[in-house]
Formats: sequence, C-alpha cells, structure tokens
Amino acid sequence: MKKVLIIVALLFCLTGLRSQDTLTIMQYNLLNYGNYTSYCTTENNNIDKKDSCLRTIINHIQPDIFAVNEMSKSEDIQQRMLVNNLNINGINHYRMADYINVAQSYLVNQLYYNSTKLILHSHTIAQSHIRDIDVYKLYYRSDDLNEGDTAFIVCVVAHLKAGNNSSNAAVRSYMVLNSMNYLEGVDNSANYLYMGDFNVYTSDEEAYQLLLNPDSELKFYDPIDMPGDWNNNSTYRFIHTQSTHANQNGCASHGGMDDRFDQILITQNILDGSKDVQYITETYKAIGQDGEHYNKSINDPPLNQSAPQEVIDALYGSSDHLPVVLKLRIDKTLDIHENVNDIFTEINYKNPFSDIWNLSIISLIRSELRIEIMDISGKVVFSESRFVVVGNNSFEFRFSGLNSGYYIVAFTDSKNNMVVRKLVKY
Repeated sequence: MKKVLIIVALLFCLTGLRSQDTLTIMQYNLLNYGNYTSYCTTENNNIDKKDSCLRTIINHIQPDIFAVNEMSKSEDIQQRMLVNNLNINGINHYRMADYINVAQSYLVNQLYYNSTKLILHSHTIAQSHIRDIDVYKLYYRSDDLNEGDTAFIVCVVAHLKAGNNSSNAAVRSYMVLNSMNYLEGVDNSANYLYMGDFNVYTSDEEAYQLLLNPDSELKFYDPIDMPGDWNNNSTYRFIHTQSTHANQNGCASHGGMDDRFDQILITQNILDGSKDVQYITETYKAIGQDGEHYNKSINDPPLNQSAPQEVIDALYGSSDHLPVVLKLRIDKTLDIHENVNDIFTEINYKNPFSDIWNLSIISLIRSELRIEIMDISGKVVFSESRFVVVGNNSFEFRFSGLNSGYYIVAFTDSKNNMVVRKLVKY
C-alpha cells in the first residue's frame, strides 16, 4: 500500500471522514452578461457592477458545477467570468467548458466546474433551434479512475424561448423534443440534470410535460415535486425565481417574484442513487427566496433573511433571476495519489505549525507546482499555482487566519502528478 493511502487512512480515523463527497450544483440566468443592447446598457446592466455582485454570490454558494444562461457569445467575456469571479482570492481550481455556438445566438450557455473534483469528458449540442441546448458530460476524480470506474454526471443546459403565448410555447416544445430525442439516442439511462431557464408558466405546458411525462424511457423529475400553475400564484411564492425587481429599470424584467422559470430536473438514477450519484433531499432551493417577497423586489421590506444582506443585495444587482441550487452525494472517494519519487526528491515542513508555514522542496527536474490545502470536508482553503521548483527551494506562507486542526496539502506538477501530505496547525 502506498504511503499516501496510509496517511489518508490516518486522517479518516482521526477526523471521521466518510468515503462520500458532496457536489453543489448551481444554475443561473445572468441577464445579458457582457452583452449590451438598446435596453440593457452600460448604465442599467454594467458588467463591472455585475462582477462585484457575482463574486459575492459565488463565494456564498461555492458551486462545484456552475451552469449559466444569457452569457455573451464573446469568448473573452466567458473567460472574464472565470478570471474575475471564480478563480480569485487564492482559488485556482475552476475550469471552463469549451465554447460551441451552433445556433449563432448572441446569448449562449456556459458551464464552469471545480477541477479538483471533476473532469470534463465532452461537450455536445442536443439541438440548435433558436438557441443551443448544451450537453456537458463530466466525471468524478474517483480513486478507482485508473481502473476505469468513476461517476458520470451529464448537465443538459437549456434556455428555452421566452413569451407567454401559444407560438412561443410551441417553440419551447420543439426545442425540448429535439433535445430529448438526442439524449435518447445517446444514452437514456445516464445521471442527467436538465437545467436552465425554461420560461414555462405552468407544469401543464407541453414542453415541461415532454420532460416529466415523455413517451420514452428517459424521464425527468422535479426534486421538490411542485407541479402547478406557477405564474402569478402566491401558493408557489417559496419557489419563484423571477423577477428580483418590482420596478422597471429598462433592462431587468419587473413585477417582482411571481414566476418559476429556472429549474433543475433530475433522472431516476439521481433520485435513487443507483449510479453513484444521488440527490440530497431538501437541498434544492432558489437562493434568496424567502417566500415573503411575492410581487416584490427581493430586497424590499420585510427584511429578507434567507441569506446574508450583502448576498440579497448582490442577487438584486446581478440579474432579474435567482440562482437555483441543489446538492448531490457522490458514492466515490476522491483520488489522492502519490508519485513522490517521480516528481520531488524531498518535501519537508514541520508538523504541527503555527501561523507561519515554512516549506522546503528538493526537485531534480524543473517543474511548475500548484499547492492546495484542503480542510477535512474537502474544501480548498488555500491555493497557489505557478511555483517553479528546481534544485533546493524554500517558501514561507502566513496563515494567521487559518483555524487550528487537521488539513490535507496537495502538491501538483504541470503533468497533474500529485503528492498528498497531512498538515496540522495548532
């Protein structure tokens, strides 16, 4: 047994770590992110102000999968989201899916993911009428990956045609039918998440019924099982996702919270966990929705206590939609392997350490190094990349704000070889 496995086993004994992981899934319509129009301008939809809001929201949710609608087709703008709002404050583990725009829409979907836990397998298009419906297949970095075993998650990200009339509803049905036919042809038994801004007003609408009650083996489920006539109906005030704005500002939809456009649907496999991925009950929610702001802005009185005030204000400033979140349990163990003889001759530091962590590394070859420190739940509390090591190297880090306890430190080179050690702070 490799040394790292002994270390990890020791951490399991000391901290009671389980052989399961949890993924946080976040779906969000960004309201013309980086795309200026005659009505969404630099004044009422300024991207710098949106970024400030998004950083607050993302820091609050800390998603492992972040799927978005209404992003500019500009690849520079898509990269901006990654650099300005995700990989910040010492975080460097988010990656962006490759960009495809078959429909040539000025607004596109995109997906970002936590690369310490997930790897993007593929990105394809299920249908391209009006707008693309994107299919992102990811797999978990499980410890049995080298044996060909892992957990797959497929995110189907859709932004269906808007409009509350029969012709727009027909277009939504056509888009959904195209995508369902595509998924049936690829794999009708995968761990699917069908997510996005559906723009449906009732669960009876044909587009929605094609997802929940199709004439096929592939079927989706609403995790909270809340069918009904959602539009302008106070009975569903706890699950409405639009609009965060009561008053008109020229860009955002207005009228307050009275529609359930944004959803994440799941397949039976995810409901029962039959393929190593399972929905954690009662984790599905619209962030910022307290049920007390029906037909109001989410930051109107009474005080919205569903999230910190800075998050509520950020949700108002960022978009006219609320993000929808759920959590998945992964019945796999995260892979942490050691190739110390292949990468570094020696890694030395004192355990335990106080506020200053002195690290020395001896490397026989030149390599770019990434250092990540994770707490016992797997959360990355420190990340720094692009250290160049060759020969004798010494580094000093100050962690005065880090709580005392057990941590895992991972050293990864440019070829994704990893060395994992225990770290103890007193």
